[in-house]
Amino acid sequence: MNDQTKTGTSGLIAQDDIRARIITVRGVQVILDRDLAEFYGVPTKVLNQAVKRNINRFPDRFMFQLSKEEFENWRSQIVTSNLGGEVVGTVWRSQNVTSNYAKKGLRYRPYAFTEHGILMLASMLKSDTAVQISV
Repeated sequence: MNDQTKTGTSGLIAQDDIRARIITVRGVQVILDRDLAEFYGVPTKVLNQAVKRNINRFPDRFMFQLSKEEFENWRSQIVTSNLGGEVVGTVWRSQNVTSNYAKKGLRYRPYAFTEHGILMLASMLKSDTAVQISV
């Protein structure tokens, strides 16, 4: 993504906002489905439905679902996050946005998208932002 990625009606996504959503899982930098949905201006459900309809475009190196243990670990970091910094002993590199998730009542294990998965997703979604990102 470039320095000035547009979102639907909310203006520009600052590069720092994107970086803040990048986490490291299984030694790979990823962005979670709900964050991508927000960036692309679509509901998370719509994003995941598009992926399921085109699952052959998303091999494991593009996208994977968090394991139960990873999900529980991530959820516990949401609750205990001190807004910033690296938490020793976990796979989560960026903690400064996780407090937003605590309010959303997360029940299912999110999907994590690698850089290639993010680009594939942008090429499939119909939102203006997704089109701009894929170009």
